[in-house]
Amino acid sequence: MIAIVVYILIVNIVAFSLMGSDKTLAKKGKRRISERRLLTYAALGGSVGAYVGMRAFRHKTKHAKFFISLPLMVIAHVILFGALFRWLMAS
Repeated sequence: MIAIVVYILIVNIVAFSLMGSDKTLAKKGKRRISERRLLTYAALGGSVGAYVGMRAFRHKTKHAKFFISLPLMVIAHVILFGALFRWLMAS
């Protein structure tokens, strides 16, 4: 169970950091982090970090792909991880 918590923390920190890094790269006009990579980290459990990063850095907030999918992923992950923790605690 501790491994799952550590995984969730790490993937959310990475997703948050990627959003911040991409915003910085965008401001500097440099090569960007692909939307696919940003959404992949969100889908792999980092949706909360990606969503918080999107709001904190005001990045990708006008892209429907992000402002619709990230909140939906957050809901799905809360349900999924909640059920997983509940199952693990019952075992």
